[in-house]
Amino acid sequence: MERVPRVSPCVTRICPALFPLILLLLVFSPYNQAQTVPSGPEAARLAEARSLLDKGLVSDAERLARAFLSEHQDSAEAHFFLGYILFKEIQTDAERNRSSLRDEYQQSSQPHTSSSLRDALAKASLAEFTEGAKYHAPGAFDLKIVALDYVVLGDYANADKWLTLSVQWDPEDEQAWYYLGRAKYNENRFEEAINAFEQCLKRNAKNVKAEENLGLAYAGLGRIEDAISAYKTAMAWQENALTKDAWPYINMGDLLLDQNRSDEAVSYLQQAIQISSENSKAHELLGKAYTRLNQLVLAQAELERAISLSPQVASLHCMLGPIYRKQSLPAKAKAEFERCSSLSNPRPALGTPHP
Repeated sequence: MERVPRVSPCVTRICPALFPLILLLLVFSPYNQAQTVPSGPEAARLAEARSLLDKGLVSDAERLARAFLSEHQDSAEAHFFLGYILFKEIQTDAERNRSSLRDEYQQSSQPHTSSSLRDALAKASLAEFTEGAKYHAPGAFDLKIVALDYVVLGDYANADKWLTLSVQWDPEDEQAWYYLGRAKYNENRFEEAINAFEQCLKRNAKNVKAEENLGLAYAGLGRIEDAISAYKTAMAWQENALTKDAWPYINMGDLLLDQNRSDEAVSYLQQAIQISSENSKAHELLGKAYTRLNQLVLAQAELERAISLSPQVASLHCMLGPIYRKQSLPAKAKAEFERCSSLSNPRPALGTPHP
């Protein structure tokens, strides 16, 4: 088997625009599948580490796994398990960020002091899988975690590569199919993304996120009516759910705006806000729809709300400035245009030479 490659030191840090996807993968997806650990008396500490991990005591689990590896450097299972623990630390960090910034779009717009930590953990996790592969071939679950480490690093080509192998080895893993679809979507390989999402849906017939993302892939190919149908299906599947996902409504509104169907977009975006009132993206798109319909007071209110939730998104200030100007509010318009400019063209740090 081809060895799991070491992560290249030139892999760039993930850009803020990709953060919603990472949260989707890390926060909402269940990773509590059974992880293989060695059997026998020597593996007692790893069994204990697994128990600690199941209880959410990630640091304690890491400590025991490292203690075991200090005496058993040639244990592939222990290296794979430590790689998984390090990935769980990324998950814990993502959950911590999400608790303070509840909306995915908000999180994509905020500076993240822990992004360097997540990168470091992803690289350390990959290093453990690489080391373990010297002694034993990883399994399908291990390769899925390897792939998601690459997602954290924004390397979708490698995520695609290892997820493709993972689903070959375990074709019934609906999560791996879903992640593969997301990786291919981010590579603009929309036909392949559609196939992956359809494979996920064959194994989980009413997976709302898979159906919604199927719509995104259809939209990427310009298959507008198919995309609309997928979004409506995702909405219908959660009609009676106690908690709903706003994103099928948001993506529908976004698509309708792209088709210059602003009046139709409004109702979907209003529903999205009813589901998730603090979703900055929904307020932004509704403000855009109202602007196109020349309902400037409503547009102003929505864009101001979006900015209150995501103040670092330059495009929001760029959109609100003209609204203020049209309503004869020159001072407010000037402030928004200046904010738009400063966020779009941030000043270099002191001591940083100009190119």
